[in-house]
Order: sequence, then C-alpha cells, then structure tokens
Amino acid sequence: MEWTQITINVKPSDVDLAGDIANMTVPYGIYIEDYTDLEQGVQEIAHVDLIDEELLSKDRNVAKIHIYIDPEESPAEAIAFLTERYQAENIEHTIEEQKCEEDDWLNNWRKYFKPTEVGEKLLICPSWYELEDTNGRVVLDIDPGLAFGTGKHETTRLCLSTLEKYVTKDCTVLDVGCGSGILGIASLLLGAKSAFGVDIDPLAVRTAKENAKQNNVEDKFLVVCGDLTEKVQGKYDIVVANIVADAIIFLSKGVKEFMNDDTVYIMSGIIDTRLSDVEEALKDDFTIIDRIFDNGWYCVVAKKS
Repeated sequence: MEWTQITINVKPSDVDLAGDIANMTVPYGIYIEDYTDLEQGVQEIAHVDLIDEELLSKDRNVAKIHIYIDPEESPAEAIAFLTERYQAENIEHTIEEQKCEEDDWLNNWRKYFKPTEVGEKLLICPSWYELEDTNGRVVLDIDPGLAFGTGKHETTRLCLSTLEKYVTKDCTVLDVGCGSGILGIASLLLGAKSAFGVDIDPLAVRTAKENAKQNNVEDKFLVVCGDLTEKVQGKYDIVVANIVADAIIFLSKGVKEFMNDDTVYIMSGIIDTRLSDVEEALKDDFTIIDRIFDNGWYCVVAKKS
C-alpha cells in the first residue's frame, strides 16, 4: 500500500512542541531528525568520536519531523490541522508531502524508539523491541501513539521518577488527565494496589486501557472518560496530574476531597514561566514539599496543609 509521508521542517528550538503537535495526527508514531547536538549525543551514547560523514553533513539549523498517513486517511486534513496549530503556537515551519511504501515508514519511525531508562527503577520499552537485559529495572511496555505520554517528554519523565519515591505496596493512585495511562500503569508496576485514571479524550481512555492490558495490569487500572475529577469518587494516597498549569490551578481548588490527610499530590506539565502561578494557587491549601526541574519544566510535589 502507498502511504503519504509528511515532513515538517522547524527550528531545532521548536522541535519538542512541534513534535508533540505532530503526534496528535497519527496513532502509530512519528520520528524526528535533529542533529543540533550530534557530537555530544554520539559521545554520550556510543562514547566514540568517529561519526559518519553523511551525518556530519546534515543541516544543524533545521529539525525534521516525519509522520505517515494511512492510505485510507486524508493527508490534506492532517496538513491543515498542523498548519493551524503551528500558526497558533507561532512555530515557523514548512511542510512537504510525498508517497512511500508501508515498509518504509514502519522501518523508519520504529528504529528511533529504543528502550529508555527513567529514574532508578523503570525501563520503558516499545512492544516490538526484544530486551536482552533489563538491568534489574521494572519494564513498562508502551508504544508511541496518539495519546500523550510515552516517557520521552520531560514532564512525563519527571512524574515517573517522582512516583518512584512515593509509590508503596498498598497505595492507591489517582491519575488526572491520564493520556496514554503511563503514570497509572507505572504506579501499578512499581507496586501500587490500584489506580484510577480519567481523561477528557475518549481516544486517550481507549489507549490507556489497551496499554494497561499490554502490561497485564488491566484488573487494577480503572479508566473513565471525564473532565478532570467529575467522574472521580473515593480517596487516594497519591494524586498525579501531568497536564498544564491552568488545569492544575483549576484542579487544585477541589482535589482535596479525593485526598487522605497524608496524600502526596504530584503535579507536572508546569513550564518554568508558570511556576509562580501554580504555587500561588496552592498556598492556602497545600504545603509544597519538593520541586524538580528538567529543561524548562517543573514537577511540584505537595501535601495538604
């Protein structure tokens, strides 16, 4: 079958946000070419100085995002969506379109997704990758897809590494805005007794359920479709919200009713320019016990005052 390859050219400084937007158009992954820190990356990963001349000749001023459109879908709709979203985010871009065979895109994007160690305990692994050694880590099987959350983005990594510190064998977890379900699933793999996930996007709910089944925790992970906490009942030992600053501010007005006295409240998706706004919203009802920073993003941990 002939698929359509869409290539989006953006500035390297915009590639993370542009990639997140591009990933909203397809349920089967994207891949990104960004050679900005080629030498440093090769040193860190392979510990060698010798780099192929073809790679050295790549343009360092442009990052390329590749997505692939199913023959039964409309490339024009995807391009229109991307154009609208990039313009709204003031991301300079150009978009190219060409035909390709199915085998091409399968091999292209999959080779860019490798097992990723997160924190001290977790190893995120795509389903098609055969692991030879887990290095003693807990393996979380999750594939890149339409629902946000594969462990690649700073906000998700911050949440995962923070959850490691607080998940206990008998705890219960509430994941607000669960996306792919990665945080709830990780909590269960780390030993939590049960998890409840909620997301406003029906596709995210379906994806989270599929990911739970893939990790054999579907009997412990209940996922529902709803806006923030409208479908939530009961109290939880850990509440995690990897969303955006405005949603966290709104959520924090009423989330206490779902918390025990010593519940840990983990919030991420907070860009550094909005940290003060979130802390201002928390100050009357919560005590902040930790702040973790990664590449422009904050994770804030709090308890009830």
